[in-house]
Amino acid sequence: MSKFYVGSEVGQLRRVLVHRPRRSLSHLTPSNCHDLLFDDVLAVERAGQEHDVFTKTLRDQGVEVLLLTDLLADTLAIADAKEWLLTRQVSDYRLGATFANDVRCYLGDLPNIELAKILTGGLSYAEMPMKSSSMMQGIHAPTDFIIEPLPNHLFTRDTSCWVYGGVSINPMAKAARQRETNHVRAIYRWHPTFAGADFVKYYGDEEKMYDNSTIEGGDVLVIGKGAVLIGMSERTTPQGVEQLASGLFKHGQAKQVIAMQLPKHRSCMHLDTVMTHMREDTFSVYPEVVRRDVQCWSLTGDESGAVSVKEEGYFVTAIEKALGVDKLNLITTGGDNFTAEREQWNDANNVLTVKPGVVIGYEGNTYTNEKYDKAGITVLPIPGDELGRGRGGARCMSCPIERDGI
Repeated sequence: MSKFYVGSEVGQLRRVLVHRPRRSLSHLTPSNCHDLLFDDVLAVERAGQEHDVFTKTLRDQGVEVLLLTDLLADTLAIADAKEWLLTRQVSDYRLGATFANDVRCYLGDLPNIELAKILTGGLSYAEMPMKSSSMMQGIHAPTDFIIEPLPNHLFTRDTSCWVYGGVSINPMAKAARQRETNHVRAIYRWHPTFAGADFVKYYGDEEKMYDNSTIEGGDVLVIGKGAVLIGMSERTTPQGVEQLASGLFKHGQAKQVIAMQLPKHRSCMHLDTVMTHMREDTFSVYPEVVRRDVQCWSLTGDESGAVSVKEEGYFVTAIEKALGVDKLNLITTGGDNFTAEREQWNDANNVLTVKPGVVIGYEGNTYTNEKYDKAGITVLPIPGDELGRGRGGARCMSCPIERDGI
């Protein structure tokens, strides 16, 4: 088994990729946050402190924490990787040949850690010290962005997801997040930790127009025993599910993909905002969305990469069968209807399991956390007053790279 292996959602978590944002959050304003897919502006220092509590909690549980900015800076130290990334992220088509060249020259001379921070955190016209002969500086306001910030990099879960012995490098649905994928592409291709290591790239490694075949890691649950549960949400399409399933079957890494249809609205942007796996037989669910009548399909296939699809009845039965458990225990969001809706919005269902029955969740979701506690699930609480306003919890903020199976 390669050391890059994620065998479940609930086995002991061993290694995880996270991102502590700073520069990108300082570029968020009330006038641009919606374009950048944030509902609000965050207090930068406070969000950073909360993120530090999150990473400390992970380390206290024996998890090795990799930081995206550090990995990116190490990757940029490799000449080919640096050239590839600058050509992709500051392309002639994006900025016009003259200006793109000037920006690349300016960025190329920066220390790699500074460059990593700009690529993830953005660069405004006011922050560019060079004068270019292009028309671009003349027609833009100082607060316009040459490179848009990527505040959603905070949610490392989405851009790539490790499934059994390989990774899917995900084509993102929204323009505001598409550049994130190039950063993980470069890291998995060149960073010494990953380069030459033994793992499969199922999907998304080549640069091409993926069109409607988008998929995001928040929708992908590696439920174990060769099964994968995927939500078809606002951001993950049936086409994307089929592409990933084909890659999994082709490499003999999964036996079955269960695909669930989700409503296409922001409160349940991804499957993990309404349903997460906490122990082999236990899931947290938000019952308003994860209803009995949710449509569900089972995808199977073989090494030819062909996928066959069969509609299933009740999704819970399909999961019980895949996991070989008699009865799933579903813990619903706590409190009355109003409280449950508020806590779901604040990511009460988006917890990160670090080992069977032990999860990290926001301390503010008191009603739901109490229900978890009563069901024998230990919640390791972290503050989320600021981080939670990005609409993502502990699971969203983590990309497991190594985790035991069940």
